[in-house]
Amino acid sequence: MMGVEGIIERCEALYDDLDFGDVRAWKRRNPDGKAVGFLPTYVPREILHAAGVLPVGLLGGGDQLEIVRGDACFQSYICHIPRSLVELGLRDKLDSLDGVIFPSTCDVIRNLSGIWKLLFPDKVSIYLDVPQNLEADVGGSFYRGVLRDLLERMERLTGREVSDDDLRRSVHAYNENRRFVTSLYDLRAAEPWRVPTSEAYLLLRAGMRLPVEEHTELLAAYLDAVRAEERDRRDNARVVLVGSFCEQPPLDLIRTLERAGCYVVDDDFLPVTRWYGAEVVEDGDPLKAIADAWLCSEDESACRYVPDGVTKGDRLLGDVRRRGAEGVIFAAPSFCDPALLDRPMLQRALDGAGVAHTSFKYSENTGQMQPIREQAGTFADTIKLWGDL
Repeated sequence: MMGVEGIIERCEALYDDLDFGDVRAWKRRNPDGKAVGFLPTYVPREILHAAGVLPVGLLGGGDQLEIVRGDACFQSYICHIPRSLVELGLRDKLDSLDGVIFPSTCDVIRNLSGIWKLLFPDKVSIYLDVPQNLEADVGGSFYRGVLRDLLERMERLTGREVSDDDLRRSVHAYNENRRFVTSLYDLRAAEPWRVPTSEAYLLLRAGMRLPVEEHTELLAAYLDAVRAEERDRRDNARVVLVGSFCEQPPLDLIRTLERAGCYVVDDDFLPVTRWYGAEVVEDGDPLKAIADAWLCSEDESACRYVPDGVTKGDRLLGDVRRRGAEGVIFAAPSFCDPALLDRPMLQRALDGAGVAHTSFKYSENTGQMQPIREQAGTFADTIKLWGDL
């Protein structure tokens, strides 16, 4: 069994691999299998898995990729991730993928799905239109139809008919994976010195590339190893990080926050890994169970409608209290309309409850970390010096 260092080295190798060598290797081992990419907010990966498809998270090129051709497809005043995905595609780094799914996160991702169809007409391209009406007979009925259509398209792609039992086995596999992700988050909140957020983040990123069963084993091995390892405890400020649900921050940014004296005890990285909160029901109609899990999820996101009777920011305040956080850092990609439009409402809720907060913007290829370190360090010091005033 690998120790913590070996596990994190493996995850970082996956993080650095823009050629998707692990996906190519999986397809060589599974000659009848297909690989379909998806943007990182939310996709029902259970359906892909049941059809024999490897779901592959597309998280951009980070700070390793120079954008040239991708800039020609988009205006300057949008976020960075669609540019880098187009650049990866035009550089043939995504050739191992048989298609891409674009969830309805925002107008930019919707437009990206159209550009993708024009640039790569031989690949499957699917826009996943999730419901914002959360009533079972309206949004639920609509979403079951969307899921059925997605399933049929995966069946056509693989030439494999998917049974309800296939779907239930996949639901079970992802439920188990979500349990381990929840354990990872709970351990980090309880003992953040034991689980650095940079390590937790790399583990989540690995789940965007590995088969779910393999990722679950990796999470279990990490949790066992890290519980047995002694790590130094610091008097850092406990913070919740908000706004990074789609375009991902560079790994150096997360490490910068840690060096600045912040223990990140909750975040919204890669919400696809734990979107539902509660587990998906494993018996009965599996498509209905997946649809109901979306409708009933208590997760609050800038790309999901908050129903009547719920005040924007209530969930964030609940997370702050549940995790014992002392403050909130709003870290959103530049030009991310959903995150930046949500921020004033969330800040208002924090102000009303007397919770400290600060904010900055980034892009996935952000290189200059010193201003962020100074801001985060000042925020952490302020909490520690005057947090009880």
